[in-house]
Amino acid sequence: MVFIADYGAGNLRSVHKAFDYLGVKAAVSDKASELSGYDKVVIPGVGAFGPAMEALNRLGFTEAIREHIDKGRSVLGICLGMQLFLTGSEEMGAHKGLDIVPGTVLQFRSSTDKIPQIGWNSADICREDSILFRNLPDHSWFYFVHSYYCSPDAADSIAATTSFAGKNFCSAIEKNGIFAVQFHPEKSSEAGLQVLKNFAEF
Repeated sequence: MVFIADYGAGNLRSVHKAFDYLGVKAAVSDKASELSGYDKVVIPGVGAFGPAMEALNRLGFTEAIREHIDKGRSVLGICLGMQLFLTGSEEMGAHKGLDIVPGTVLQFRSSTDKIPQIGWNSADICREDSILFRNLPDHSWFYFVHSYYCSPDAADSIAATTSFAGKNFCSAIEKNGIFAVQFHPEKSSEAGLQVLKNFAEF
């Protein structure tokens, strides 16, 4: 079963419905104490980095997620959830993240492209052994909604990149059971469902 963390950051129901459509049992809960009973955890999210981290800390999810990973269990961050995995963010000031993936969340800056990025864009797969993109062709299209992007310190954690606002940014992360995507797989039609299916079957 999959545990979907409810820390008030929204988008929970659509993620839950996507797993339900795939026939994957999933539970939504705001109780961090329940997380230890699951092999897989999803951290979805829509909103701002700072308030999201405050909620994770207040509800006890910060330590629960770290303990989950220390046990060798897998986790998937979606959109804001991906950004929270990094060391910190520059969104509306400097904020500390979970520091699961060393790196920084940066703001898009462009004089030509309208920010935030809202809509469909392709993902260039960086790894032949990718788990998340298994059975998907390179340059598959996914749905994005974001003004900030992840910049991991280590290139070997990057599973896919996407181009926007003159920047070829990291749009997916995979390393040692830690998975994350900047796009919304639950809103990305068949390609997105395949990503969720791949995570669930890992």
